[in-house]
Amino acid sequence: MFDSRVRQSFALRLEAATRDALIPVPPHTTNGDEARYPDKSGTYSKGVLQDGIGLVNPLAFQTLRNAIDTGTFAAFESVILGGTRTLNGPLAGNAFSLEGCDDVQFGNARSPANQISQVVVPPAPALASAAYGTELVELYWASLLRDVAFTDYASNPTAAQAAAELDTMPTYAGPRNGSGHVTPDLLFRGPYPGETVGPYMSQLHLIPTYLGTQPISQQLVTYLANVDYMNDATTYQQVQNGINTGLQNQVDPQLRYLHNGRDLGAYTHLDVLFQAYFTAFLVLNTIGAPRNPGNPYVGSTKQNGFGTFGGPDVAASLTAVARLALNSVWYQKWAIHLRHRPESGGAIVRQILTGHGGTLQGHVNNNVLNSRAVQSSFNRYGDYFLSQAFPEGSPTHPAYPTGHGAVAGACITVLKFFFDGNFVIPNPVAPSSDGLSLQPYTGGDAGQITVNGELNKIASNISFGHGIHSGIHWRSDTFSSIQLGEAVAISMLQDRARCYAERFTVSLTKIDGTTATISNQ
Repeated sequence: MFDSRVRQSFALRLEAATRDALIPVPPHTTNGDEARYPDKSGTYSKGVLQDGIGLVNPLAFQTLRNAIDTGTFAAFESVILGGTRTLNGPLAGNAFSLEGCDDVQFGNARSPANQISQVVVPPAPALASAAYGTELVELYWASLLRDVAFTDYASNPTAAQAAAELDTMPTYAGPRNGSGHVTPDLLFRGPYPGETVGPYMSQLHLIPTYLGTQPISQQLVTYLANVDYMNDATTYQQVQNGINTGLQNQVDPQLRYLHNGRDLGAYTHLDVLFQAYFTAFLVLNTIGAPRNPGNPYVGSTKQNGFGTFGGPDVAASLTAVARLALNSVWYQKWAIHLRHRPESGGAIVRQILTGHGGTLQGHVNNNVLNSRAVQSSFNRYGDYFLSQAFPEGSPTHPAYPTGHGAVAGACITVLKFFFDGNFVIPNPVAPSSDGLSLQPYTGGDAGQITVNGELNKIASNISFGHGIHSGIHWRSDTFSSIQLGEAVAISMLQDRARCYAERFTVSLTKIDGTTATISNQ
């Protein structure tokens, strides 16, 4: 005979599992490039044996496709690789979770059961589309601006050229000003509420804080300027085959605050995926950000939250949701989309512009072939490849969506659940143009910098730092992944709500500016 508490626990788990199981499975729609190009020149194949620039060995690709379709450890052990670099966690998306919806329940549809009114994971832009070309143009500009301080964009001629070209592209998905134009200060920012307010870098990535009594200055190890990689055919092909080139990132001996694209890339190159949001949690405590008004302990004079609604609950929830989001996005990457990396798109551009486009079945839009960004990159590096911040280029897993973005969307949603998103952050700061110090931010919008806005901003900072600034992810990778992460987090929080002993109703502002409500009442 079960103890009464055990019976109650079983009933809660059964109810949650039953409720989640009744959520319909949406369609999973790819961009069609794998079927469209038999040579797979528009499909992810990095690390798998390559026959030439942009061309995977057909038999080797078939072993990858067989492994994905079979979904077993043994099948992936049979993939024909081109070197010693291994595929990054292809089975993670096949793992099951005991909280929230299953990975297959997020796809090319809204998720009303998880309060998401946007399509969670739409198909990525196709290789030949104008949207794909525009994203690649943005990546070339980001590579050229990698060492320019964000605070210097307004006066930098390359930033002005980037903004001017992107402004002419109807499919550019970044923010525009009130007159509908792209300006230098809006480059590489996200579209969500609060992201264009204040400095480029989120306050949550700048303000010093503490881990217990251990001070955290937020100064970080970064990489030396003007050292980029994969700008020649030999190195590019070695990297695509998974062969170690022997090159390594050159560490800047001077600690700096994050102040440019290379710094953000260096951070994301080695970070623990929930790290920025755990640090954000510490910063929110340091600046005295109040708890979400729906927290049941707000106003209590007799008790406080701890293992529930207190610091331990926040910290543990961040790590838990990061794992759920990561495995969910890995399902999308490997089982569904197989989107190739920007370095592969740059290689197609290179082949076409050097007269070798006939070797590939895939083709990109003329908007990137005729781009000023691509020509400027050639003038700097002597070839048309998209320069990379890391010697190994991207990780050996598909691009779409991005792990950093999915973890970002999930973790900021958890922080919004616990903290008051409308709280205005006092005494905002900005890094100096050399990253050596913090200075007061005195812009006219200094009084509009809120917790919600800075959480949205740090999500894009991190995902774009790993992606756009480093050259290894597309802008649309970040959009879809943050949306997916938010959906995963809400799904988890809805299940968890029924397990709290406290009665509560918590509202939080989603990335689209609308409200989600988590309640057990």
